[in-house]
Amino acid sequence: MLKSIGIDQFSELLEPIPVSIQLNRLLDLPEPLDEYSLTRTLSELADKNQSGHNYLSFLGAGIYDHFRPAVVAQLSGRGEFSTSYTPYQPELSQGMLQTLYEFQTLMCALTGMDLANASMYDGATAIAEAALMAAALTGRKDVIIPSSIHPHYKQVLGAYLRWTGYNLRTIERLYDHPEKVLDENTACVIIQNPDFFGNLCDYKQVIEKAHSVGALAIVSADPISLGILKPPSEYDADIVVGEGQSLGSPCGFGGPLLGFFACKKKFLRHFPGRIVGATLDGEGRRGYTMTLRTREQDIRREKATSNICTNQTLLAVAATIYLSVIGKSGLIQAADLCLQKANYAKTRLCSISGVQPLFPDSKSYKEFALRIPISSERLNRELLKERIMGGYPLNHYFPQYGNSMLVCVTETKSRVDIDRFVQAVERIIQS
Repeated sequence: MLKSIGIDQFSELLEPIPVSIQLNRLLDLPEPLDEYSLTRTLSELADKNQSGHNYLSFLGAGIYDHFRPAVVAQLSGRGEFSTSYTPYQPELSQGMLQTLYEFQTLMCALTGMDLANASMYDGATAIAEAALMAAALTGRKDVIIPSSIHPHYKQVLGAYLRWTGYNLRTIERLYDHPEKVLDENTACVIIQNPDFFGNLCDYKQVIEKAHSVGALAIVSADPISLGILKPPSEYDADIVVGEGQSLGSPCGFGGPLLGFFACKKKFLRHFPGRIVGATLDGEGRRGYTMTLRTREQDIRREKATSNICTNQTLLAVAATIYLSVIGKSGLIQAADLCLQKANYAKTRLCSISGVQPLFPDSKSYKEFALRIPISSERLNRELLKERIMGGYPLNHYFPQYGNSMLVCVTETKSRVDIDRFVQAVERIIQS
């Protein structure tokens, strides 16, 4: 190989690397081990880990600890699913294609929209793809977002739009006066409900104003919340996206995640990603096939509406199994438990001296923001000593709120768990 590329020794390959960053020392590694000894050593190291099940977690901020029925992992972990990539050969992938078809159907039922694709990378890129789609459809430059959108979504939107000639505008109190900011230059307005702070938003007026000026309305929705909230379609949303990790996937140290994307039928030809369809073969048997692929690797590049390379098939499978198992009544129950338990925790925490709701006039779903009398970092350090993961510190992205914290309570927390958390917070604050 060295002879083929015209050099004498391997070290010559490293010469272009600046000396300042070269690894010019031996690594501090142990002596090689045989397989049995290595297995024992790794097991001893693994035993030092603290299991997350031993901790109470009240951390959310986009990734959520929801109940995951055992059957989800059992079925989605089968080789037919877990080893699958993209089903390019439909005749060899009927099971996978049918599952993705069911995923699309479930996403349409959940959001109330006409079409859904076979998934996106995550909720953030789904929003960004939706913004690009809206800008292309309207021929306009301005993408409007509220200041209460998830900061990671805002970052991804900025990265997508910055190099494509579009303008990302962040508006304070967008829901109060949409008529002041939405105009003939607006390509779309993006709404997150519940917003990053867990507040439920009345966004009907925003969508009506967007449509009156010829702009599109994009809603980023929490899929579990749609068990009890009206679907965005009832507010005439044009595109509905969201993060689907809560549908049967674990928190996984922050990933992988699952984006879903649904829209009105009239936007079919501008859809990013893939759509699986159902048909009949020559003998009248039901079959599934890849109906639409609009990415640049599948059609002429200039006609592509997306450059995403693949989707999150395995997590879409998990979401399909999860929704099939818990059913409509189970989803309603999970959503209602989140609502009731979160508001119980909010009431209890706000009874502690010095703790106040950051948005006293807003209604909460499963998350809520609090103003606290000590730093959130210190509170979380002390809570960890009691095997409790506290809320998300808001000062990193929202320093204007001072000592504040975003607390999440899902259906997995019992009243005993919540009371234990409240008592620990009160003890730490008063110490």
